Amino acid sequence: MKIAVIGTGYVGLVAGTCFAEMGSHVTCVDIDEAKIAGLLRGEIPIFEPGLSELVLSNVKNGRLQFTTDLKTAVGEARVVFIAVGTPSGADGAADLTAVFKVAESIGAVANGPKLIVDKSTVPVGTAAKVKEFAQAQTKHKMSVCSNPEFLKEGAAIDDFLRPDRVVIGAESEEDFELMNELYKPFTRNGAPIIHMDPLSAEMTKYASNAMLATRISFMNEIACICDAAGANVAMVRKGVGTDSRIGQPFLYSGIGYGGSCFPKDVKAIMHTAQEYGYNFQILDAVEAVNADMKKLMLRKVTDIFGEDLSKVKVALWGLAFKPKTDDMREAPAITLCAGLTERGATVNACDPEAIDNAREIIGDDVNYMTDQYQAIDGADVLILATEWNDYRNPDFEKMASLMKRKLVLDGRNALSSKRLAEHGFERYGVGIPPLKPNN
Repeated sequence: MKIAVIGTGYVGLVAGTCFAEMGSHVTCVDIDEAKIAGLLRGEIPIFEPGLSELVLSNVKNGRLQFTTDLKTAVGEARVVFIAVGTPSGADGAADLTAVFKVAESIGAVANGPKLIVDKSTVPVGTAAKVKEFAQAQTKHKMSVCSNPEFLKEGAAIDDFLRPDRVVIGAESEEDFELMNELYKPFTRNGAPIIHMDPLSAEMTKYASNAMLATRISFMNEIACICDAAGANVAMVRKGVGTDSRIGQPFLYSGIGYGGSCFPKDVKAIMHTAQEYGYNFQILDAVEAVNADMKKLMLRKVTDIFGEDLSKVKVALWGLAFKPKTDDMREAPAITLCAGLTERGATVNACDPEAIDNAREIIGDDVNYMTDQYQAIDGADVLILATEWNDYRNPDFEKMASLMKRKLVLDGRNALSSKRLAEHGFERYGVGIPPLKPNN
């Protein structure tokens, strides 16, 4: 099948590449000439494990191409995916400007019937509006369906190639059959292709992310109570997660969620609820807890050293909002670095992939390093903000020899208590009992 994917950001590039990997002929379109030129040279604009290899192999075999020529790409395609950004506006609502502009452009260049697929995360009711914008520009039949993505950054390729489920919101059997044909190669493992109306498909995406965000904030609240009471949230998680009604995923405590999906989607579904006259009280709390957890490590630092940090050297391991990505959007490290530098601390920060993106957001108030041991040399405290594998099992003896004070604030509960104790470290985590020398 010939398809076009409009937008070569995270979702568009992953989707287009994976469709090509399963045999479709895919043209990815973007208005950013520099980005397209880079892709044509084999330069991948985002870090996602396995993506670069798949892009290069599918370009080589002729199933994947990149262009700024929307007219040709749409003209050759039967199915056109919209995968452009829908950032949060000042009021939390999703900004659909780019989506509607693309819809108009598709209609203006359509040379026959087209199935337009909303792959971007969009509020309830968007599919109908996309159809209006596209149909207003052409006499050809424009159909629109909602096909939300459920990709985890750092595991997006596997998520797309082997999905838990495929959700398709369409209005005709013809559109369902066309989408079934496109997704059949991805569901040979028995994953269901779930048919529903577009409104329900749009809500499914937001509901899924809101539920996952809720689990994170809930466990972070439990972790705060564990800190106060002396309980161990790791033990609690095991006891709770073995309940078959609950399960283990997304029950890990830490310094808050970030990224491109949860913060934006929680705000968007709250705004949608308000539009329909409903106050989404649970998500109000989810957001408030998450914002507070991003300040937890800063509070621990000031509890130990005081508000004046001008003589304190802080090492920060991890900048990206999660491992296996260079995504800095809403990363807890942003809040942490701002709070530390405002109080005069010297911050040495490192990350395997996110330094360039971090510098654009955080600026040059921190020292960026690629070597994790260089970052802790002479440090008064080490904060683990992102649980990259590089940082999970470090050389504890080397750490002990380099740091001025053997103090670790483990924002992801990822470091071995046993190994830290062996080398005389003091450690504070999130909802786990503190480790102090001679304990």
